[in-house]
Amino acid sequence: MFRFILRRLLQMVLAFFGTTLIVYALMFAGQGDPIQALAGERPVTAAQRAYLTEKFHLDKTGIDGFFYRYFDYVTNLLQGDLGQSLTGRQIGDILAAAWPVTIKLALIAMAVTILVGVTAGVLAGIRRASIFDNSTLLLTLLVLGIPTIVLAPLAQYFLGVKWQLFPPTAGAEPDLYALLLPGIVLGSLSLATALRLTRTSVAENLRADYVRTARSKGLVKRRIVGIHVLRNSLIPVVTFLGVELGNLMSGAIITEGVFNIPGVGFNLFRGIRTEDGPLVVGIVSVLVVVYLVSNLVVDVLYAVLDPRIRYE
Repeated sequence: MFRFILRRLLQMVLAFFGTTLIVYALMFAGQGDPIQALAGERPVTAAQRAYLTEKFHLDKTGIDGFFYRYFDYVTNLLQGDLGQSLTGRQIGDILAAAWPVTIKLALIAMAVTILVGVTAGVLAGIRRASIFDNSTLLLTLLVLGIPTIVLAPLAQYFLGVKWQLFPPTAGAEPDLYALLLPGIVLGSLSLATALRLTRTSVAENLRADYVRTARSKGLVKRRIVGIHVLRNSLIPVVTFLGVELGNLMSGAIITEGVFNIPGVGFNLFRGIRTEDGPLVVGIVSVLVVVYLVSNLVVDVLYAVLDPRIRYE
């Protein structure tokens, strides 16, 4: 197990440096004037240009200068310094204010996915070809066919404005109730995918040889499904949920934008729209770590669900 985790940690290090290098290059290296790229469309005075040149080491040109600035950024990043946005605010302070909101939103979406999606998927897999199974397949197909950019405004209008079941917008300091509708919208696509994946996995395992052996030994159906089938069926579902947790933790740009939620995705979209390079690179760098940690947790859960994976 130790070598298994160590191997994954080494892969995480390579992925972190590779991803941050690509993002940093996309934001800064492709611009003819790095200072203007930092300022976006804002005019830059001579004093500001001199300050930015010294602060970001822009006096060093060429490929050597780019890698010097990149490694300077990574060094500060590893020390916990994410730098400043173009507005002058510390990026760490921006994330500190945005993370609690995004975490609440992600937990609501994940709870909806697990409680509804996985549970319904297990029932649909056990009752394959039943009315319940066919109905869930039809509903999930409908949900998967509607993009979030359409589903979010529709849910906001009907459930928030017309029927007034939920607050239409979250506001600056949203509580759990204000985040409930955005969480359901955010988790709807994950719910549909998790339901279909769980249903297929359960139905496949019910036809496996070990299930027929368990039945021949006289084990009751509840024990077969609860102990043997469910544990084996959860392996692909855990993979999906782990990756999806990374997606949800990054904040959904569309969902947070529609419901005016001041989370990570909202700030990332604002940074892209205003061409705030330091803010975008800082947020994406942190999100890379979130994705990598999520994948590591999934790998460890693999070993728990299937001990054979430890020795591969």
